[in-house]
Amino acid sequence: MRNMTARDLNELFKTGVETVKIDVREDVELEFGVIEGAIHIPMQSVPGKLNELEKHKNDTVVLICRSGRRSEQIGQFLEQMGFTDVINLEGGMNAWAVDVDTSMTVY
Repeated sequence: MRNMTARDLNELFKTGVETVKIDVREDVELEFGVIEGAIHIPMQSVPGKLNELEKHKNDTVVLICRSGRRSEQIGQFLEQMGFTDVINLEGGMNAWAVDVDTSMTVY
């Protein structure tokens, strides 16, 4: 798994590279902002969604949470399940709100 800063990840998105963005935060956290195109799957629901996610095993999967901790745990889990290119947003949405999209709320 790679850890990427919000700025570096934003630059990656700008290149147009295909990514599957998965936001693992809880429903109530989405009110603070979301990254465009992210699929919302709360952390506890990811294991039950593996069948749906299987088609992305060889895609670049970007994991997002508030601080980067939950997404890192899910990244480790997905790698154990055979996912080959997993990126964790270091610092999570709080870093994104500070470094990329200041219209979002740090919480």
